[in-house]
Amino acid sequence: MKLEPGKVAVVTGAASGIGFALAERFGRDGLNVVLADVEQSALEKAADRVRALGVETLAVNTDVSNPASVDSLAHAAVGRFGAVHVLCNNAGVSSLADPWFGPLSTWSWVLGVNFWGVVHGIRAFLPILVNQGEGHIVNTASIAGLNPGGDTIYSARKHAVVALTEDLFKVAKRVGLPVGVSVLCPGWVRTALLDAERNWPAGLGERPPQPVAAQVFLPHIQRAVNEGMPPARIADMVADAIASGRFWILPHPEFVELAVRRWRRIAEGEDPEIWVGWPAQIAEELQTLSRQQRPQGR
Repeated sequence: MKLEPGKVAVVTGAASGIGFALAERFGRDGLNVVLADVEQSALEKAADRVRALGVETLAVNTDVSNPASVDSLAHAAVGRFGAVHVLCNNAGVSSLADPWFGPLSTWSWVLGVNFWGVVHGIRAFLPILVNQGEGHIVNTASIAGLNPGGDTIYSARKHAVVALTEDLFKVAKRVGLPVGVSVLCPGWVRTALLDAERNWPAGLGERPPQPVAAQVFLPHIQRAVNEGMPPARIADMVADAIASGRFWILPHPEFVELAVRRWRRIAEGEDPEIWVGWPAQIAEELQTLSRQQRPQGR
């Protein structure tokens, strides 16, 4: 689908990171942009910056984990602009809490935003795109959706988003829906994802504590994020995929190779590799910490 002035893009998680970069890229292409996020102040500033490009913007405070909130976003977008041509289900969070020994509220929060947010977005906007006869949906997953990493909840969500997006693509092709579908699976990107718990919902109780192991891996992950790909480059790749109707958006070929390697082992019936993709230093430090934390026999 051609991105051109007069069309309308909706981006969730648009106040920062990849979401803001997408909103800015669409604005540079002349599209009117609806920005959605839970951080009201940051959202308004982001909308002002995109508006300065000479396009119309609409900022809508949206909790994507709440279907009524996403429905309100869709109504607001159509009410303001009369149509929606691009939907980027991009809002995402992560938590450092232990998935097995930490509180279940962590699962509720991460899956509520990262998985159900995508489901709610598709259900709210797909009828709009189909009825107008044109549109494109981009769901932000991760390379962790093709090759699970060290964050259990995050990887589970990303796998689910890749699966539902691929199935949506197949259904659209099978029944002839006039809607393009893409899935974005980046590796390290320069965002504030590690600080996502700043938006921890009060309704879920106290913010979960970090596991002891976080002191080992967090500095390494933060360094990888700081050295990651600029969000603007990701946005350019997304725009290219929409224009060409391409499903897979894979900004980091080196991580894709790790996923290919994983599937080769699956085909051979081999057990998963334990430390693939992890620096040796992290593996050694975590193993040392694990030994220190084990109960000592008498």
